[in-house]
Amino acid sequence: MSKLPIINVPDAVLKQVSDPVGQVNDIVRKQMDDMLETMYDAPGIGLAANQVAITNRVLVMDIDYRDDENGAQKNPICMANPEIIWKSEDISVMEEGCLSIPGQFAEVKRPASVTVKYLDYDGKEAELTAEGLLSHCVQHEIDHLDGVLFVDYLSKLKRDMMIKRVIKMNKGQEAL
Repeated sequence: MSKLPIINVPDAVLKQVSDPVGQVNDIVRKQMDDMLETMYDAPGIGLAANQVAITNRVLVMDIDYRDDENGAQKNPICMANPEIIWKSEDISVMEEGCLSIPGQFAEVKRPASVTVKYLDYDGKEAELTAEGLLSHCVQHEIDHLDGVLFVDYLSKLKRDMMIKRVIKMNKGQEAL
């Protein structure tokens, strides 16, 4: 496995709609493994392929990951070609952040629960019904694959402010 560089706003790849994966083969599984390593290292709870400059419909998540005195506990979920096939009418509001928009957080409204159809790590069709944090996370990552960022749910003023902060932060790091 190898760690991949995470792309930050305003990189145009984050606004691209990702292409479907033909099949989950060894190349896609290696991509999933690399994405998991990158996500755990960041650290984050979800990562979409375009966040590491790969424009296919692959995402990884692990909302249960903890690396503490009891050791690392991992429960990764890998998805290729995820598609939301059901959304609840109930709405949930949670604070979201993003590895591609570091240090920025905002409350986002989403369906409280969703069912997602996808191909798993082994290429088998699977479904996941998610609620709470997992629901927000999977919707956030699928949004990435559709070229949508969590800041797109905010007012233009808030969105522009957050993006400007990230650009300024990145310029400061480049100077080091």
